[in-house]
Amino acid sequence: MDIRSLTYEELESYMVNQGFPRFRAGQIYQWMHQKLVRTPEEMRNLPKELRELLRKDWIGVEEEARLTSRKDGTNKFLFRLWDGNLIESVWMPYRHGNSVCISSQVGCRMGCRFCASTMDGMVRNLTASEMLDQVYAMQYLMRERISNIVVMGSGEPLDNYDNLLRFLHLITAEKGLHISQRNITVSSCGLVPEIRRLAEEGLQITFALSLHAVTDSERQELMPIAKRYSLQEVMEACQYYFERTGRRVTYEYSLVKGVNDSKEQAERLCHLLKNRGTCHVNLIPVNPIKERDFKRADDKSVQNFKYILENNLINVTIRRGMGSDIDAACGQLRRNYIQKYK
Repeated sequence: MDIRSLTYEELESYMVNQGFPRFRAGQIYQWMHQKLVRTPEEMRNLPKELRELLRKDWIGVEEEARLTSRKDGTNKFLFRLWDGNLIESVWMPYRHGNSVCISSQVGCRMGCRFCASTMDGMVRNLTASEMLDQVYAMQYLMRERISNIVVMGSGEPLDNYDNLLRFLHLITAEKGLHISQRNITVSSCGLVPEIRRLAEEGLQITFALSLHAVTDSERQELMPIAKRYSLQEVMEACQYYFERTGRRVTYEYSLVKGVNDSKEQAERLCHLLKNRGTCHVNLIPVNPIKERDFKRADDKSVQNFKYILENNLINVTIRRGMGSDIDAACGQLRRNYIQKYK
């Protein structure tokens, strides 16, 4: 039993089955999902025997290490799980509110060449409570409200579909932290059946595709998943998501110097997105990792790329670089920490 992965209704049933009054579910749910207590011992209005029961079923995360950027206040957390595995989460302060980026898996099996998360493969999926508790722990530790959540840390969220969906329902529940669905972004490298399945869920979250290239051959060089699903299949799935939900799709494009940052590639991206409905391109100057020879595109190339897209009436932003001085690229902190202490 994973007590913090239960919905309110499931928790009510669990309380009754364990011989406790139904109203205890409301007290427990509030302690866990609104007051964000870190242990059952903090639930002061519960009898001792109930707190002991909850302790047996309590799954969460514990802070192992933290790096704080002197440049922009980004905090990168390394959290330890109950089984000793480590995951990363990032706190990013913006003028419009605090955003967090969380992991959905321990490691990743997608193999994207510019990402450190995938270099040691995937260990296991995270439970819904382990995804939730990254959010809860950061809000508790930072003592500030979180307004936006991005599921874009280590792992492929749609490769952990059922736990992801349960997490989304819990984090947006009215009786819980009640984050607006419109303030949540789920990113995927392009699992076509799961994108279509997500479109049918009736959610109002933002879907983001890790695109990064504009031809099948170029994309296959960067992302092995592109060998399973063609660019046409992926783009059709994204169009289906837009048509079913009415929510514009974000296309993430990591700019790598000399690889995908040319004028011709920008023009091909414009052609690829033509007639795709409302969409948004998020240009991401890549965060270099020491294990690869990829280099960040220079500022002039980034601005030229942006200008070409804007000239073709495509909504585009350049992602503000956050935490460049603290191993903020996905998977870097975890990998460096494991190598140092193994």
